Amino acid sequence: MRMRLLAVLALAASLLSGCGYNQIQVNDEAVNASWSEVLNQYKRRADLIPNLVSVVQGYAGHEKEVLTRVTEARANVAGLKATPELINDPAAFAKFQKAQSELGGALSRLLVVSENYPNLKADANFRDLQAQVEGTENRITVARNRYIKSVQEYNISVRTFPNSLTASVMGWKTKANFTVDDEKAISTPPAIKFNAPAAAPDSPAPGAPGTPGYS
Repeated sequence: MRMRLLAVLALAASLLSGCGYNQIQVNDEAVNASWSEVLNQYKRRADLIPNLVSVVQGYAGHEKEVLTRVTEARANVAGLKATPELINDPAAFAKFQKAQSELGGALSRLLVVSENYPNLKADANFRDLQAQVEGTENRITVARNRYIKSVQEYNISVRTFPNSLTASVMGWKTKANFTVDDEKAISTPPAIKFNAPAAAPDSPAPGAPGTPGYS
């Protein structure tokens, strides 16, 4: 009886392995882990913004539009529920990505404005916050790239045969992925213009000032 049970378990394990069940589970866990890191870095950026805004406001309080935009963009991000289920909802994921992109743009404009204020640029707190923001942006890029790769591997695993049969039975679908933020801009072919070369300056006439033989 015990031998039969072991044989059934071995058969079940081989069937699950052959249908891709285990691999899909491994890929799904990788997606969840990489998504958690993305959220972690986005949260780090959001946590830095209030301090950055406070420092900038001390030197450039009249830059109300820029300060308001970055504050509102942060509030919009905070209002989204960044749950693990978000990556299974393409519409919600697109909304999340749009909000994060707007926050990134507003933050970039805030840092650009700071270039106009030498005293602000010299402030030690501002320099420290700026370095932290720049470092966080780099970590966001790395985390997003890892997530993109993880989702790619997961989506391939649920779309290819025979795994696709298991995915269909279990109701597993492809997950949403990041797109290029400026996709519209980079898809527009650059304008190429061939300008005529500038005409060479007229040579001075023989005997004119500046030419050999003039006296």
